[in-house]
Amino acid sequence: MRPEVFKMVDRVVAIDPALKTIHCKGLVPHESSIFEGHFPGYPIMPGVLLVEAMAQTTGWLVLARNRFDKMPFLATVKEAKLRTFVVPGQNLDLFSEILHEGSGFVVAKTHTSLDGKPICSAELTFRVLPWPEGRMKTTVLQVAQEVAFPVGDYVDA
Repeated sequence: MRPEVFKMVDRVVAIDPALKTIHCKGLVPHESSIFEGHFPGYPIMPGVLLVEAMAQTTGWLVLARNRFDKMPFLATVKEAKLRTFVVPGQNLDLFSEILHEGSGFVVAKTHTSLDGKPICSAELTFRVLPWPEGRMKTTVLQVAQEVAFPVGDYVDA
């Protein structure tokens, strides 16, 4: 993870667009400027960044489902539950499953766990729109390679 630049997913572990599921990993860094203020002497990962990690996990799944033809944008966070603190050095498992797709929206159930124990969960809604700018898709495809996303399986040459 690089929370300062909102890169929350380190690796795509498994993805099955047909089953509408994904599993990713994110290692909370030992050092990050976010911990200077959250909280001095007792660093914990901000809850909003845990939600962002779940949103990015879901985003990779949505990108696979539409073969990178459109970009998902987080629109709604429902029933977010933060169960425990996350501290530097913890390696999180991030999971998402699409519940509904249609009319330019995707609804997903997502959760994060640590050693099999629940950390947080939410229902997320995304608006799926055409890429807003040419370089954005290129940048996302570069990040996809960095996180071991199987781009060749989902992007037409």
